[in-house]
Amino acid sequence: MSEAYLTVGIFVLVGILFPAVTIFVAGLLRRPAKPEPGKYLTYECSVLPFGDARIQHNVEYYMYALLFVLFDVETVFLYPWAMTYRSFGMLATAEVIVFIGILALGLVYAWKKGALEWMKGWK
Repeated sequence: MSEAYLTVGIFVLVGILFPAVTIFVAGLLRRPAKPEPGKYLTYECSVLPFGDARIQHNVEYYMYALLFVLFDVETVFLYPWAMTYRSFGMLATAEVIVFIGILALGLVYAWKKGALEWMKGWK
């Protein structure tokens, strides 16, 4: 039991000391305190930035994306059950049917609220 605590203690100690020592050594090596102005530019695909980067996006897109992530993550829980299906009894099968039913109710609710119709004004 004490070996497990020792292992966890070593990991915690390394997790605290490694960043602290790294920052300290970087300070000793005289890292640049004020980088060039070019370092602060946004750089993507060799195109220099122009205009304001803060543009407004349609909130409906984010709602659609959140629903996708929600249902995607929830359905991942079905994979372990499907891999060990034959070893489970009827109780586990009933639990999965209830789980799928709850997901279906959530999907119907989102559909009725119009959350699945994004970019209505975009053509």
